[in-house]
Amino acid sequence: MMELSKLSALDKFNKDNIVVEKLDTLINWSRANSQWYFQFGLACCAIEMMAAAGPRHDLDRFGAIPRASPRQSDVMIVAGTVTLKMAERVKRLYEQMSDPKYVISMGSCSNSGGPYWQHGYHVLKGVDLVVPVDVYVPGCPPRPEALLQGLFELQKQIKLETPLAMPSPVIVFPTEIARSCAFDLFKSTPYIFAIS
Repeated sequence: MMELSKLSALDKFNKDNIVVEKLDTLINWSRANSQWYFQFGLACCAIEMMAAAGPRHDLDRFGAIPRASPRQSDVMIVAGTVTLKMAERVKRLYEQMSDPKYVISMGSCSNSGGPYWQHGYHVLKGVDLVVPVDVYVPGCPPRPEALLQGLFELQKQIKLETPLAMPSPVIVFPTEIARSCAFDLFKSTPYIFAIS
């Protein structure tokens, strides 16, 4: 019997190939390597985010594809200064993203308010006051390499998750919603609406 190292690439694929792995690992591998990010550039950090997506750094080779719609994205990159007026819109766009969703805070302004944190009454003192942040990318503005490192850190986090153990959404029918008086319940539990 020949050793595997002596076989050519074509001979290796002509034999039976079986991959045995946990389903969680396979799901996480596919999710970690297909991060569709929502382009949310607010200030000068957005230029660095565009540079990271450009041909020199090429985020596409890591499976990170830019999307213009929050409904098609699973990663939001908040790049730049978040003002108090914009904070409500950031939260609304985050809520429109499908689960599971992740946030990368890029730059000093979105991390902590940046140079405006002390005297700028109009600037949010960190985007984590509005949406939960998974990865912080420091810098003013951070280099495209720093954003790449942030995406790699997010990939590590995703690969450690257990998606099959996550709580499943509750299915609520319109007749039950009409009967329900506890509307505070809707804020804490994910719901899928179905027509009965």
